[in-house]
Amino acid sequence: MTTQPDGKNTQGPDETQPEMPLVEHLLELRNRLLKMVLAVIICFAAIYPFANELYLLISQPLRDLLPVGQTMIATDITSPFFAPLKLALVLAVFVAIPVILYQLWSFIAPGLYAHEKKLAFPLLFTSVVLFYLGAAFAYFVVFPLVFGFFTAIGPEGIVELPDITSYLNFVLKMFFAFGIAFEIPIATILLILTGATTPEDLAAKRPYIVVGCFVIGMLLTPPDIISQTLLALPMWLLFELGILFGRLARREVKDADATEASGE
Repeated sequence: MTTQPDGKNTQGPDETQPEMPLVEHLLELRNRLLKMVLAVIICFAAIYPFANELYLLISQPLRDLLPVGQTMIATDITSPFFAPLKLALVLAVFVAIPVILYQLWSFIAPGLYAHEKKLAFPLLFTSVVLFYLGAAFAYFVVFPLVFGFFTAIGPEGIVELPDITSYLNFVLKMFFAFGIAFEIPIATILLILTGATTPEDLAAKRPYIVVGCFVIGMLLTPPDIISQTLLALPMWLLFELGILFGRLARREVKDADATEASGE
């Protein structure tokens, strides 16, 4: 037990266990990092044999919209090898994200209070789900609209032959942008829980947030109003969701603190 200046007793994180020396902390961190790398390697080994098929799948939204007789090309002699290889490696990291975050959680969990652990794990799980939802939203909703816009707006008589490497870089950027954008509720909740801001302050700044969402959408997406709006609107809605759950999380923390105080 530790005593605060106001006389309130609180139990620190894992005070019942002996404190680990610095060397043991570093060894624990090394082991966690090795497990993360191993998870990525295993996922890569399982994904790479299907790299070409996965590239065809990920390029399907564009290939379906190309005019008859036109297809994608490789402008570099090494592109047919390195483009699927890069895709397999990125997908391996995406698939291994739950394992990576779990290892990070296992490393920092002993330093958290009980009520912090109670909130941290759901936030961790939700962040993974939201990232995958953002990537899925980009693939199933944004790509068909964006590629339909680009293929229809080109000058007449111009043959469209997209390069496979340029296309891959573009879609990975979009996956990352929408995956990060869908993390807004988690970021909002963390800002509220850490005391950096309050739900009331965030609600009062709503007009600026909406403008900021459209500015971010303009910076992260191609220069067309469709993709910008498709990123900005979900960001705004997710911000509102973050405020709602931030209020609930703050109430949960206050109830946990009150329970600890009454028990002591």
